[in-house]
Amino acid sequence: MRLLIVTGISGAGKSRAVNALEDMGWLCVDNLPPRLAPAFAQLLRNAAEPVSGAPAKSSNFVGRRAAIVMDARAGAAFSEVYGALDALRAEGQAYELLFLEADDETLSRRFKETRRQHPLCAQQPGLGVSEAIAAERRLLEPLRACASITLDTSQLSPAQCRARIVERFAENPQRTLRVRLCSFGFKAGTPRDCDLLFDVRCLPNPFYVPELKERTGLEPDVYDYVLSFEESRELLNKIQDMLLFLLPLYQKEGKNTLSAAFGCTGGRHRSVVFAEVVAEAVRGAGYEAHVEHRDI
Repeated sequence: MRLLIVTGISGAGKSRAVNALEDMGWLCVDNLPPRLAPAFAQLLRNAAEPVSGAPAKSSNFVGRRAAIVMDARAGAAFSEVYGALDALRAEGQAYELLFLEADDETLSRRFKETRRQHPLCAQQPGLGVSEAIAAERRLLEPLRACASITLDTSQLSPAQCRARIVERFAENPQRTLRVRLCSFGFKAGTPRDCDLLFDVRCLPNPFYVPELKERTGLEPDVYDYVLSFEESRELLNKIQDMLLFLLPLYQKEGKNTLSAAFGCTGGRHRSVVFAEVVAEAVRGAGYEAHVEHRDI
């Protein structure tokens, strides 16, 4: 099991880091009391073991990659974090420790913008934000000294912060952007949740070919007919080129899901062929692609 301990200064971006990890399929637990970490790790290891007699690929994915957030919000119980880390090592559980930090000015500005109270201010009424930040730095300094990775987010935008987490912890960074491709028929209405919509009604329609009318774009005869026209192939190439150009740009901006829809009149022929072919191109570029044919 791959275990990540996430900690750091309040306001430095731990929540954003956890969101990025969850989008990559990590199991994340926020604000876990430190003394529970060893027992929790054991539960996850048990969950990751294959079911007896079942193929290895059927083992439960839950627990194979997990992140635990432990920080000053635990109050007095946070002092137990070092004992918890010792217990993990004693049990043979390897872990990485990610420490997030930012400069005082940035932290103060973030607390003002979000109108959130610093955890130490909640624990010690009357403590100012600046004093709380300084006290938290002193509290966490020993933990920072033993961190595997230290990330200063002072000059990072939310998208850049996410990109750093993805770059460091994704098994395949490209797979963190999931592409959903949908075919549909305009006569039944357009999908409401698509980011990009392509109208392929400009192409010759197999509906008017008697032997193809009742078939769908998933069948070879319809597929061959749709792509037998030069304009169909040219449009397909242009759409593929544009999508493969856009995907890394969307990913760079922190987008984790992109939905593209292809529409024809009935949603059974031309749009189906385009969705299937484009999906193969997207997968060939290393991205995860899912196809849905709404109106078949």
